[in-house]
Amino acid sequence: MKGAFPGRIAVVGSGAVGCYFGGLLAHAGEDVHFLMRSDLAVVRERGLTIHTKGEDVHLPKVQCAGSTEEIGPCDLVLIALKTTANQALERLLPPLLGSHTALLTLQNGLGNEEFLAERWGAERVMGGLCFVCINRTAPGVIAHVDHGSISIGEFRRPAADRTHLVAAALQRAGIEAQAVADLVLERWRKLVWNIPFNGLSIAANGATVADVLADEGVRSIARGLMDDVLAAARALGYEIADSFADYQIERSYSMGPYKPSSMLDWEAGQPVEVEAIWGEPWRQGVAAGASLPRLEILYRLMQRLTAIRRNDD
Repeated sequence: MKGAFPGRIAVVGSGAVGCYFGGLLAHAGEDVHFLMRSDLAVVRERGLTIHTKGEDVHLPKVQCAGSTEEIGPCDLVLIALKTTANQALERLLPPLLGSHTALLTLQNGLGNEEFLAERWGAERVMGGLCFVCINRTAPGVIAHVDHGSISIGEFRRPAADRTHLVAAALQRAGIEAQAVADLVLERWRKLVWNIPFNGLSIAANGATVADVLADEGVRSIARGLMDDVLAAARALGYEIADSFADYQIERSYSMGPYKPSSMLDWEAGQPVEVEAIWGEPWRQGVAAGASLPRLEILYRLMQRLTAIRRNDD
């Protein structure tokens, strides 16, 4: 492998995901610059703290800015904005782009790599699948609850040298990271968990992961939703074994009363990523010939609940 990639890194979307991965990279010595808004003054004064695995990682001095113009061109951009804010990227990303800048989206759901590729070129685009339980508990404070791996892949092409270099940088930061050959397959694998647990957290009136698992009926609904995700993936040519869904159920018990990110957005009155997490997977699966009745029900419920919230506002 050649070069010193990842080099200068920008984090766009400095919430739980962006601060966790960006913060650990910075703690390991990488040159990381955070775009921050509401947390900017606090982080400049107090730094960034990550509570993880029984220890506290504290960065007293954080390179953070209130605009991407202040940051300037970077070698790698980690995109951790909610997908509901994707249009803002058209304004935020150009000041960060050099001739060879790579864009790594850590966002949920489907369609995010396509959004970036259409605007800034497919050759720049990478995707990361984060399997981690983290919450932002206060300005500049991130709590790592459970798990903590990330899979890195290229948009519509196999893993390249740069894919492995990014994974290696994350590994040096103490993160379980791997380069994957098929990014879309990995996105569907993540949806096996995200679709039921994020959706039911809202549709089942504030159900934590522990609540879903403890209620036999709701747990059965979650497992049925996983079956629909597997059917959609298979219709599109991505084979995921039934045992993977069982594995996702079992590994969720250690999360305890964890609130998925969609539930936190809902409780905070923030937009929920309905189309990226439920709408686009349903549309793609149905277009490929899959029957997805449970996924459609959840998607329609999410549409209605969020529409009622918007109308009330």
